[in-house]
Amino acid sequence: MNAEPLANVIRGDIVESIHTGHLSVIDGAGKQIVSLGDPSMVTYYRSACKAFQAIPCITSGAADAFGFGEEEIALAAASHSGEPRHVEIAARMLEKIGISMSALKCGTHLPFSSAESKRMQRSGDRATELHNNCSGKHAAMLALAKHIGADLDTYDGPNHRVQKRIVRCIADFAEIDEAEVHVGIDGCGAPNFAVPLNAMAKSFINLITPSKFPEPIQKAAARIIEAMIKHPELIGGTERLDTLIMQAAPGRVISKVGADGVWLAAVLPNDRWPTGLGIALKVADGDDHRARPVVAVEILRHLGILPDDALPQLSPMQIKNRRGDAVGSVVSVKIA
Repeated sequence: MNAEPLANVIRGDIVESIHTGHLSVIDGAGKQIVSLGDPSMVTYYRSACKAFQAIPCITSGAADAFGFGEEEIALAAASHSGEPRHVEIAARMLEKIGISMSALKCGTHLPFSSAESKRMQRSGDRATELHNNCSGKHAAMLALAKHIGADLDTYDGPNHRVQKRIVRCIADFAEIDEAEVHVGIDGCGAPNFAVPLNAMAKSFINLITPSKFPEPIQKAAARIIEAMIKHPELIGGTERLDTLIMQAAPGRVISKVGADGVWLAAVLPNDRWPTGLGIALKVADGDDHRARPVVAVEILRHLGILPDDALPQLSPMQIKNRRGDAVGSVVSVKIA
């Protein structure tokens, strides 16, 4: 798919491996600002589409009917780390909806937070659906299902009314025909959506500047952006890329990772980029832990959103051996 080098993994003075991929950066006028690889390649949003999965919950009136505030809206758009605050908000969402944790169909996994995961394993605590990074998203889907009188037991099915509303929202924001949205099943069991990388970048531009949509959608998008900006610690967590980026550039950018090497971001309109920017990255080999953070930080430095000395722990990223000695680094290929 004509992937281009994104990051070099260097050990000693030798390039040991190379991460390749695709990148699209567009502005609000549709101008291509940066392009690497093939921006027309089709891939899944994975968790990077959670804002769009949350919009129907707001536009339908479900979020207000169940009293969701900024924290609940932020968690609906989050891939949280299973830290105590995240779990508490997810539980609160279910309480407000009036349903039990057993209604969640996202499955379980240990918290993404290494500190919380280790604590739970030491104490013998078992992970629940609330610890799943997608529990907020699933709670919002259940809120929508209950509000519109749809079946709760099958809310995660591709043909469910909730999922039909979501795929229509994805198509609208990506500015493609609904028939062009490929549907697969995500790691949390809910449908997920594949579109061209350029369309992903466009969807994030439309998220931050939704003036072409009806007023209820504009207001829903604004509520999600505000919740993400005010609560970056909920979008990821103490150790997660999204949180670190938004804390390093407060009020200037929203960031959302997706599994298998996907990263989307939107730069809010500013003096340098008056129409804002939509950014879509796909690491070809699906790497989430080496190439993605290094390249994401380098992109934001290149665009003037982060200073060159921001997030030094992420880019370049040290490679350490089993003793903890620094023996190499992951370095982004210079972005032109």
